Amino acid sequence: MRIEHLQLQDFRRFQTVALALQPGFNLLLGDNGSGKTTVLEALHLLAHGRSFRGRVRDGLIRQGAPALQVYTEWEAPEGVRRRAGLQHAGQQWQARLDGADVRQLGQLCEALAVVTFEPGSHALVDGSSEVRRRYLDWGMFHVEHAFMPWWRRYARALKQRNVLLRQTSSPSALEAWEQELATSGEALTELRRQHVAHMQPLLDVLLPDLLPAAGTITLGLQPGWRAQDVSLADALLLSRERDLALGYTTQGPHRADLRLQLRDLPGREGLSRGQTKQLALCLLLAQAHLLARLQGHWPVIQLDDLGAELDKAHQQRVLAVLQTTAAQVLITGTAIPAGMLQPALAAAMFHVEHGQVAMSP
Repeated sequence: MRIEHLQLQDFRRFQTVALALQPGFNLLLGDNGSGKTTVLEALHLLAHGRSFRGRVRDGLIRQGAPALQVYTEWEAPEGVRRRAGLQHAGQQWQARLDGADVRQLGQLCEALAVVTFEPGSHALVDGSSEVRRRYLDWGMFHVEHAFMPWWRRYARALKQRNVLLRQTSSPSALEAWEQELATSGEALTELRRQHVAHMQPLLDVLLPDLLPAAGTITLGLQPGWRAQDVSLADALLLSRERDLALGYTTQGPHRADLRLQLRDLPGREGLSRGQTKQLALCLLLAQAHLLARLQGHWPVIQLDDLGAELDKAHQQRVLAVLQTTAAQVLITGTAIPAGMLQPALAAAMFHVEHGQVAMSP
């Protein structure tokens, strides 16, 4: 997957800007506040349906403009040319994919695969379990066709059971939805376990380069209930009285978490900020490698403000790892990152200033 053209209109400080991105490395340089991150944010919005910096209505639309627009053209596997566009007014959106209207943003997310490492990515390690669930589910969304049907079934059953918990104390009214919740929840959990198992060997390869102080890492899935002791159906039955008192479901995959155990470093709460960022990057790149292995093509990889997030030695390690892949990489910074000065590592360079982006000769 290779982005060839990216156009932004009324997106943050940009009135209109267009970029012709190149294969391999693309470096966007500029002062702080010049708009470098906005370029990555726009592509992330198309591929994920949300910004990594906040809600659309909270400053993404240029002041005085009615809506923002993002448009991109890319080369998909086997040379297929594709295009997508999104207009967002804060509350309402319109999108097109290959010339046809899009009813759900998930259609854009399925077509475009973009992995972004940005200043908030440390939350993948030290943030809430919701961040790690979203990380797992995004990976499965792109590589496991059975994931979305099971996820939708589980989400519907969970919503219905929670409504009933607040409205009735009748066991018979809950039983049907608990059965559906258990069936879909067990299936969803098994898919998550398989996904975690597929990522383990990729992390084993990446960790010595990106976080050598960790020694080794062991991934595990905390499914959201004591699955080693009881089935989800039994867990829902045992928790019913408590759930009725609380008014929501306390057991199930919606409370799952990704466990990270490092041999030579403390748990994620005891890591330094730098180690947390390095581990988060390992997780993101492992998922990019997994997508490439299972789909046969690489997602676009974005690294925002790499020089501020990692020291020079780790910048060089990251770039050396990425140089061995076929991924298109977008990197922002105030200066050329350490490791990109090597003659063998060629990069297209863009200068961002005053709401404009110009390609360096």
